[in-house]
Amino acid sequence: MNIESERERLSQEKTLECLRRELKPTDMVTVYRSDRNGPSIQFIYCALLPSAQVERAFSTLRWDLKVDLGMPSAVERYREGREQIDYSRYGDENGREPLVMKRNFDEMRDDYMEISEEFRLFHNLYHNRKTDEYIKIDDDGSEDTVILVRPDCIQIRLKEIRQFLAIKEMHLWIQYDYLEYAERSLVELGLKEGQTMQRDNGVSWRLLYHDSPGVRSYKALSQLLGNRLIQPLPKSKSGFPGFAEEPEEKHVEFIIDVDENGDEVSFISDPDALANHFGDSLHAPNYLTPVHFRRQVLDKYYQQPGKYAVEDSLLRCGRLWVMAIDNQHDDKVCAWLGDLGRDLPYQERLHWRAHNIPPSGKMSEIFYKRQVLAQEIDTDRPDLLFKERYDELIEACKEHLGWQLLQPLHSGDQHHLDSLRIPAADEQRDFDELVLSLAKILIDSLHVKRLNSLLSEEQKEGVGKGSIALLEAVLTLRNIKGGSEHIVFLRRLQSLRSSSSAHRKGSRYRKIAEQFDIEGQILRDVFAGILWQALDFLNFLIFLAGGGRVDNVEENRSEEGYAILSEMIGFVDSGATDGSVNHDDLIYELRAKP
Repeated sequence: MNIESERERLSQEKTLECLRRELKPTDMVTVYRSDRNGPSIQFIYCALLPSAQVERAFSTLRWDLKVDLGMPSAVERYREGREQIDYSRYGDENGREPLVMKRNFDEMRDDYMEISEEFRLFHNLYHNRKTDEYIKIDDDGSEDTVILVRPDCIQIRLKEIRQFLAIKEMHLWIQYDYLEYAERSLVELGLKEGQTMQRDNGVSWRLLYHDSPGVRSYKALSQLLGNRLIQPLPKSKSGFPGFAEEPEEKHVEFIIDVDENGDEVSFISDPDALANHFGDSLHAPNYLTPVHFRRQVLDKYYQQPGKYAVEDSLLRCGRLWVMAIDNQHDDKVCAWLGDLGRDLPYQERLHWRAHNIPPSGKMSEIFYKRQVLAQEIDTDRPDLLFKERYDELIEACKEHLGWQLLQPLHSGDQHHLDSLRIPAADEQRDFDELVLSLAKILIDSLHVKRLNSLLSEEQKEGVGKGSIALLEAVLTLRNIKGGSEHIVFLRRLQSLRSSSSAHRKGSRYRKIAEQFDIEGQILRDVFAGILWQALDFLNFLIFLAGGGRVDNVEENRSEEGYAILSEMIGFVDSGATDGSVNHDDLIYELRAKP
């Protein structure tokens, strides 16, 4: 390294610039760092500080924080000449509290850093253990990373720090200690031994130069000791219930009509500004004014099935919010103007506004009868019906078989069912992905092991490979009528999946495409037709389960019960004085447990 580079490194100008820069609420603030990289050493630590100690801490330009702050300890005091030992929750007699703390196990286990439990609970942070990040979930369902934990560094977003400090009525004191070593002496570098001190805008620091003989091959060093004090927000900005001010409600205008000139007519979705059946706002549009949207408005929610659920006439975000929607159309989605303002968070209203279109046609008859006439009526859309039938099949198998014809989806595959739909656009990618999902649900999930157990060794001879061939053999050998058309459908679906989703499209794809009339229809209609055939197959499986045609129910339940007993015997108390076990009662109790 040349002289200029080494002199620049010892000046620590970039570090000072970072230390002194003005922080924004969205900035991730480093509250812990312990890093040594060659001739550079960085250490940062912090503590929550009572307001009475702010001035003293700010003027301290020496390391004054204990890295074991936060561990309970006994504190010795002398009062009137007598020793008194008190319990200290955080191990600090000055009232300081940890925001982060180092857990040490004397090399018996690995050390690690821990975030203040109070801070985590204050913001109700979710810990993503895979990434070691802490996530804050807002009322609208949006997620923000608040804490980043890395082996040698912890960063926390400033906004959440200051909100926490507001309720605690404390400041955050961050101390920095940066060392830079040089292989040349101060004289060689053209630097003088001594120190510079400065204090402004919540930051104080001291930069010290001196020679360092005897430290490896280094001849000089610079040390930057610094403080930064982070102030609390006003309690009204803390976001904490009971202290924070109510945020101003924001509303969005939606297109509700077109005038005689073809210009769009919009109105605000604020429920309080709309007319209703109680005589309010008589000159405004009614609360139940239909608003129309492109069907693509739902793609955002289908693409995140872990967070959102698109159901028959309902859209949900966990338990945070729910809104009634008219999703019974092929080419659009509708909602009531008042519901958009009452049930959707502001950010979601903006998303819906981006897909808002002038009204064309009416609300669906199904949605109108449900919402206005309070009638119970089934949907006629195959994607919505499919999920209902799938649930019915699960219940039928549970009640009549004791095992599932279609094995439950693994958590990693659940999205295939949750996002199953008739695609909003005529896109090949969407079509291929949906075909893949349907094949996983109906073909890959067939309970091969159970179906295989229904055949004797002699009957298994000549049965082709795969779950479809096995199901066909069971249906044939048990003389179950009506299954051939479903076997044909499954084989075509499997071929379509293999030739389109899993491999490059070629002659095989063109052949199976002809069978599904893919070239003669738009892909949305093709997949709707495939779903109707899938529905017929689900209905067939429900019939099989309820009719007891594919299994011996009593034999299966006995096997299930004794399998449970083989695992549990010796770990349960029968209640009998002679030590016997009532197997029937025990099986019932064990099967009833979640």
